[in-house]
Amino acid sequence: MDGATPAFIVWTATLGARHRTARISPGAPRRRSLLLSPIRSSRLLQAVQEAAPPSPASLFDADTASDAKRQLLTYLVSKKRAVDAALEASVQASVPGQRRLAEAMRYSLLADGKRVRPILVLAACELFGGDDAMAMPTAVAVEMVHCMSLIHDDLPAMDNDDYRRGQPTNHKKFGEDVAILAGDALLSESFAHIAEHTPIDRVPPARVLEVVRRLAQSVGLNGLAAGQAMDLECEGKPAEQVGVHALEWIHLHKTAALLRFSVMAGAILAGADADDVQHMEAYANRIGLAFQIADDVLDVVSSTETLGKTAGKDSAVDKATFPRLLGLEASRLRAEQLVHEAKQALERYGGRAGILLGLADFIIQRKN
Repeated sequence: MDGATPAFIVWTATLGARHRTARISPGAPRRRSLLLSPIRSSRLLQAVQEAAPPSPASLFDADTASDAKRQLLTYLVSKKRAVDAALEASVQASVPGQRRLAEAMRYSLLADGKRVRPILVLAACELFGGDDAMAMPTAVAVEMVHCMSLIHDDLPAMDNDDYRRGQPTNHKKFGEDVAILAGDALLSESFAHIAEHTPIDRVPPARVLEVVRRLAQSVGLNGLAAGQAMDLECEGKPAEQVGVHALEWIHLHKTAALLRFSVMAGAILAGADADDVQHMEAYANRIGLAFQIADDVLDVVSSTETLGKTAGKDSAVDKATFPRLLGLEASRLRAEQLVHEAKQALERYGGRAGILLGLADFIIQRKN
């Protein structure tokens, strides 16, 4: 991206200055800079090369897209194509006894999705000089974990949902018993996939181990499980009793956890230093909360057909959400503020961070 600044980078810098930002101070203590403002290899590579591209419409509505947005869309379509092919090759039954479980795993893993998390892994790796060959196994792994979380979240004991990514939820298709096992298997396979498929001639084993460690951490007591547990605990309570602080804590551990892992892992695989990884974390914390706010708003204003999952579900189960606490307009402004702050975390990289800047905007402008 040397030379003139690409058009889509200019587009991503157009948020108004009205939003209060929290710049990262190089002299600040490490943890403080992360605080938010108040309020099996050859076969896999062959599949990547041969896959057909998806329709751009499956990513977001580009009917009125400017040239700048179309450049970002081209990138997203290209990377989604590669990710989808890698996912297709990643789970295959090798003996008859695996067929039912593999079918359930593939049912959720290959369902049409935006692939935001895998694309973040790839984009962050590129930012620091890496490439898809180094990062794709981790991109596949994070989508496996994401799909595990969707399968388990949809279970009757959790969010009790019937519809996900435009099709019946996994337990509606295969039964609760097989759905639980499919989620468990996807989680286990994610770690194996990174360890087995990351090219050790390109990525030192110490980096691979660190990525595996961080993925495990993002799922457990410091990640998805903790966020989901707190979310369940707050369900049914008046939104005012839960409060914005607790709601942000839930989604920093739940929604933001895998987004945070994705950009940090991509950076680590490419050899980024600790300071750069910290900036990736600051960026991801903000886009993670913005992503959740956008989800909460869409649950109110969109339809089941557009979302690909049950619309209005949050209100039906009396769940604390940002629109319930802040109102729709204030929620939208908060999301814009968070995206602006995320971009501030990437200032030092200039035009090289154009894709990550564009993805920050995509997160709050998407239709589902």
